Amino acid sequence: MTFRLKLSLLSLSCAVILTACAKAPTEPDTVTDKTAAIWPELQLPVAKDAAVEQKITDLMAGMTLAQKVAQMIQPEIRDITVEDMRKYGFGSFLNGGGAFPNDNKHATPADWIALAEAMYQASVDDSLDGSRIPTMWGTDAVHGHNNVIGATLFPHNIGLGAANNPALIEQIAKVTAREVMVTGIDWVFAPTVAVVRDDRWGRTYEGYSEDPDIVHDYAAAIVTGLQGAADKDFLGDERVISTVKHFVGDGGTVGGDDQGDNIASEQELFSIHAQGYVGGLQAGAQSVMASFNSWHGSKIHGDKYLLTDVLKTRMGFDGFVVGDWNGHGQIPGCTNDNCAQAALAGLDVYMVPTAAWKPLYYNLIAQVENGAIPLSRIDDAVRRILRVKLRAGLFDKPSPAKRPLSGKTELIGSAEHRAVAREAVQQSLVLLKNNDAILPLNPKQRILVTGEGADNIGMQSGGWTISWQGTGNTNSDFPGGSSIYAGIKQAVDAAGGSTELSSDGSYSSKPDVAIVVFGEQPYAEGNGDLDNLEYQRGNKTDLALLRKLKADGIKVVSLFISGRPLWVNPELNASDAFVAVWLPGSEGVGVADVVMAKADGSVNVDFRGKLSFSWPATVQQIVNRHDADYQPLLPYGFGLRYGDKSTLSNALEEQVATDTALDDLVLFELAVKAPYQLLLHSGGETQAVVSSVQQQGNVAVRTFDKVVQEDARRFAFSGEAKVALSSAFPADLRSYQEAGSALVLQVKRSGTVPDSVMLGMDCAQSCSSALNIAPQLQAMADETWQTISVDLACFARQGADFSQIFTPVSLATTAPLVLSLADIRLKPAAAGDATISCNGD
Repeated sequence: MTFRLKLSLLSLSCAVILTACAKAPTEPDTVTDKTAAIWPELQLPVAKDAAVEQKITDLMAGMTLAQKVAQMIQPEIRDITVEDMRKYGFGSFLNGGGAFPNDNKHATPADWIALAEAMYQASVDDSLDGSRIPTMWGTDAVHGHNNVIGATLFPHNIGLGAANNPALIEQIAKVTAREVMVTGIDWVFAPTVAVVRDDRWGRTYEGYSEDPDIVHDYAAAIVTGLQGAADKDFLGDERVISTVKHFVGDGGTVGGDDQGDNIASEQELFSIHAQGYVGGLQAGAQSVMASFNSWHGSKIHGDKYLLTDVLKTRMGFDGFVVGDWNGHGQIPGCTNDNCAQAALAGLDVYMVPTAAWKPLYYNLIAQVENGAIPLSRIDDAVRRILRVKLRAGLFDKPSPAKRPLSGKTELIGSAEHRAVAREAVQQSLVLLKNNDAILPLNPKQRILVTGEGADNIGMQSGGWTISWQGTGNTNSDFPGGSSIYAGIKQAVDAAGGSTELSSDGSYSSKPDVAIVVFGEQPYAEGNGDLDNLEYQRGNKTDLALLRKLKADGIKVVSLFISGRPLWVNPELNASDAFVAVWLPGSEGVGVADVVMAKADGSVNVDFRGKLSFSWPATVQQIVNRHDADYQPLLPYGFGLRYGDKSTLSNALEEQVATDTALDDLVLFELAVKAPYQLLLHSGGETQAVVSSVQQQGNVAVRTFDKVVQEDARRFAFSGEAKVALSSAFPADLRSYQEAGSALVLQVKRSGTVPDSVMLGMDCAQSCSSALNIAPQLQAMADETWQTISVDLACFARQGADFSQIFTPVSLATTAPLVLSLADIRLKPAAAGDATISCNGD
């Protein structure tokens, strides 16, 4: 029996699609003819079972409204206690990236099991809430059980896409499920099935390919690996509940903006962006995560057409839809603690970290009681949640600490599991250039290994690795893992050659060849968004290292760590061989298996990886397979094997085109522009501005009319406080710095100005810069709008890192002040006309 129906919709017509997998719509009120023509009615492998449905009916008959709503609430382990679970009986809970039992990064598997057991026992304790429904724990195990020290970490999805081997993907998912089950966890938030169309997106590495065919097949493979085959070991003792995410279109947002807007046609939304759901649902996926992004301006978390009419009704999905991290709060008119619209749209489980879970819980109860949310919608959500719990056997399985794999810590990072990861690394590497067949390297040579990524397991593992962003990790955080250098040294030592590890390219004796391991630092969602694809724009330290070695007459092999294809023409020119190693994970030795020859000089393991993303020819090129004008530097499917002739030029264009002028980066115009929020800081507390009149400690804000309705903001400081336009994720604003931009604000003062008013910018790693603009404000006429502009070089001089700007503008004072602000933007080529220069004149 097969559950996999491959739809190569870029070449098949709708008529063929419908013949293959669609039936007449069963609910004409919600499924229009257009919907039926685009979205197929899938034949899903896990049919509803009459006995299960009756059990759900019986359970729900004895549930109160409060117990039902509790099933829909998913808080985070940092924001609830075991007693909260006992009192409320949450249907599920999660650990976010960087959240650990006891808030301890080095929590042991026993610590994870202990928390799973305590939460489970509290959920089935009916002494306070009257409910004995078991809870379930969800975690982001996206390239292995990546939150747990010592776990096997596989290459991120972009590397696995280059391997193009669904059988291998299923094996990886099976290993992941086993390691997750060791810690007593029931449910993973994987796979990500985004079809990435703009590599500037910071989550590109979470996508398998720009091509929906690979994503379709991989979704089916990983769901089967995690959950088991629907007709065999489905959700058995060594399997976990999977989540296909993020429904739908997250990989196709305009400009590659994280959580942005996808404006694809509905046909493209299905044929490109929804293929992972076709594959995943037909393999039996039991949960789907709603996406942060919008579709034509409509936030998916609040989009009834997509969540209910399409996903549930037309495609037949009978599991549950879970939200993303407070994604419901982004729906217009909603907040994190109050959002009926998400439930009405079809959201079944609210992912609500932070203390917002409690008011959300009570607000949902009240909204059912006052008729804002029909009880039938709550009942549908709870039925779906209970259906999945029953299918997963949570009512019948032992508690987490007593399950068959629980506590078998020898499985976490076991040799068997690491062998699978090592094989995945070998298959994922893509050889882009190999002049004079320099690779594979003879291990008997004198080899210099250098570059920031050479002996850096954290860097080679990327984001979603122990911490959310993957930062702050050292090699000691990866017991049992191997860096790329360690793998090379192992091969060279065995053959009788010599290696020298150098951080800066220096060496004690001239090597025969240098291996330079360099690339992107770890990042996760939002943090990795770029405005162009140039590698190390304005800071070409790695290129300088490559050129230094070449100038010394040394052959150079580049191993490029990255979460996406990037414009690296200068680095390619400076390399004799160039390998895209992507983000290989904990088994760096797999890289050495391929790039190093056997002791006799013969090939050890050949390259097998092929590009699943087109490689850009320019810094601004957004290019995908099947584009009408398809002219990448290297096409989809490219990848040399040993014996192939290297085809890349050694004189690629290195000049970055400058004929495209930067637009103003508008931060505030009539309203604050996404992704920024207006924040009030006072007395150690921070509050986001959500109303037209609001106060936080020593600062109050109100809207008023400057030219049109509510296009300005008036800030009244009564003492020490700060206001800021900030984002949860840093932005790369180096292009504005390099373009001689200025920060431009329209300002009006009202009354006396103190001697210190600091205009600032804040960036990552606690760096910040601020200028005292009090003299300029004091010189202004009272109650008169004027423009202040500051050369961005002023902020850079004080230490602002423009590659990671969280807060592009802030105002702070320690004394009373009334100041109004209107239009705020970064304006390119305006530094020369700035009213405030770097010396404060």
